[in-house]
Amino acid sequence: MATLIQSYEQQYSVLTADITAKIGRLKSGSDDNRDQLTREIQANFEEANDLLEQLELESRGAGAGSRVAAYRAELQRVRDEYRSVVNNAGTYNFDNDEVYDDWSGSQEQHRKLLDNTERLERAGKTLTEGYRVVLETEQIGAAVLQDLSLQRETIQRSRGRLRETDEQLNRSSRLMNTMVMRALQDRFVLVLVFLSLGALLCVAVYLYVT
Repeated sequence: MATLIQSYEQQYSVLTADITAKIGRLKSGSDDNRDQLTREIQANFEEANDLLEQLELESRGAGAGSRVAAYRAELQRVRDEYRSVVNNAGTYNFDNDEVYDDWSGSQEQHRKLLDNTERLERAGKTLTEGYRVVLETEQIGAAVLQDLSLQRETIQRSRGRLRETDEQLNRSSRLMNTMVMRALQDRFVLVLVFLSLGALLCVAVYLYVT
């Protein structure tokens, strides 16, 4: 890009030098074909303006905007000098005025075009930033969904373990109830045995006494 910018700058320098030389010839009145010289100068101005437009487009990201502004100011100064020479020479006519107005109009259109281009670039950057935010949000959402899925699996496993624990507690409770019932039965049997032994002892004592 730097090489292309330098090439445009060299072409612009050569072109403005040629315009200045032709204006000098027009000022001195040494050229008989003034109309042809005037048309050449006007064509050179258009070519210089096109070069500056190309240079401005190429230098947008290269930090050469100040040089382009200086070139435009220089070209405007040369054009003002050309108008002054044409007016002083008495050859300024409606066609020249119309050409100058067209050039000024094209400058205004170019400025508006650059403004619109900058707006479009800003809008494009805004859309790009918005798209990046959407992608980041989508990635965050996917990560959250993945975390929720993992948490759901963890909760389901925990529920399964709770059900297993509940079943084990139920089995333990039934086992304890069975053991308690057996213990009560054993105690009841022992009580009956002791009562039977007591009764037999009482009968034996009674029989012994009588």
